[in-house]
Amino acid sequence: MQYEAAIFDLDGTLVNSLDDLADSANAVLRRHGFPIHDVEAYRYFVGNGSSRLIERILPKDRASDAAFVRDFMAEYKERYAAHLLDQTKPYEGIMEMLEELQRCGIPMAVCTNKHQSAAEAIMEELFPRDMFCEIIGDQDGLPRKPDPSKVLHIMNNMGVTGDKTLYFGDTSVDMDTARNAGTFAVGVLWGFRPAEELTEHGADILLKHPMELFEKVTFAER
Repeated sequence: MQYEAAIFDLDGTLVNSLDDLADSANAVLRRHGFPIHDVEAYRYFVGNGSSRLIERILPKDRASDAAFVRDFMAEYKERYAAHLLDQTKPYEGIMEMLEELQRCGIPMAVCTNKHQSAAEAIMEELFPRDMFCEIIGDQDGLPRKPDPSKVLHIMNNMGVTGDKTLYFGDTSVDMDTARNAGTFAVGVLWGFRPAEELTEHGADILLKHPMELFEKVTFAER
């Protein structure tokens, strides 16, 4: 099979953002006098959008208070917006992989559960403007992954079908998204979750390094 398009998750797939996510969330927890969490714990807190992140890090009695979660999330987003590029950067080999895909004429997009404004800020700062045709994050009215709606929307705009599209991610949510959208599921091992999780959720291939992609997948040059 020759593939014609590539869609990527963001956190844990294109960029290592774990420290900045954890630092901002812990800063707001401290502000409220709540217990903080180890950075490693955030590997499992993130992945389902900002609201789920907040519900997971708050004490249980506060996590069940929808109004408090909403206000806390607003504080978190404000703090994170000011610090989202303190330590966040692309993983080793990512730029080389993306540049090779671009050379092959493969259209690329980002589909993430990260809130839209943060996703756009990171992409604008760390990647060339013309590299991705679309960036879709968490927005009102659009269901979060693993619902396939956003991936299907991107593929429709690209003019490609799922059987010709790769979806890259580092979590079970991403592998489920790929399956639900009918795409080829590429699990990346440099991200936030272990190989076992990706395999259990249907990864078609696993990559230890970004450039390994070209040893395992063939692309249709345009």
